[in-house]
Amino acid sequence: MSVSVLVAKPASSVEAGQTASHAPLKHGNPAVVGLAGFGLSTLLLQFHNVGWVDIGPVVWLGLIFGGAAQMIAGLQEMKAGNNFGYSAFTSYGCFWISLCLILIGNKTGLFTVGETDIGWFLVAWTFYTAIMTIGAMRISRVLGLIFITLLAGFVLLDLAHFADHVFTVIAGYELMICAGLALYGMAHAVFLDVFGRDVLPMGKPFLG
Repeated sequence: MSVSVLVAKPASSVEAGQTASHAPLKHGNPAVVGLAGFGLSTLLLQFHNVGWVDIGPVVWLGLIFGGAAQMIAGLQEMKAGNNFGYSAFTSYGCFWISLCLILIGNKTGLFTVGETDIGWFLVAWTFYTAIMTIGAMRISRVLGLIFITLLAGFVLLDLAHFADHVFTVIAGYELMICAGLALYGMAHAVFLDVFGRDVLPMGKPFLG
């Protein structure tokens, strides 16, 4: 979810006229961790939503990779001056930590929340995602699609909590697409660095 996903240069590139000894210090792209944490945690949650796995693995992966690792990636985006990546990775890292703590709280009887409460929790994140979707559509086509499918997934989950539980399964399959797109974005940044060329293009943004 970083602008650097779209414009990152290969690791081997050195500005013309510079010697290797004077090459600028290379930093990793935080998006490779942020997108992986977001994508894998989202994917595993959808495996649960469609009935393939129990909630246990979702909670632990969500806390560590979807939560902590994604938040760290967001803080690294702050250092890079990327407000979009800073907001997205840090916020969705907080989302995962909050969601997992809600699940743990319900299981242990500590600060339990009802289904309607979780529904309103998801509605709040739907509004945030709608704002970020507009920004994502200005960065690249793939990033735009990640957020469009994420927004659609949140809407479906809202309906699942306030209307009919069948929307949970529909959201599960739809958000698997979102997770796949996030992992594609991660692979784009990794392969760009490894191969020194754009193996998996992100595409032109929807908004000019």
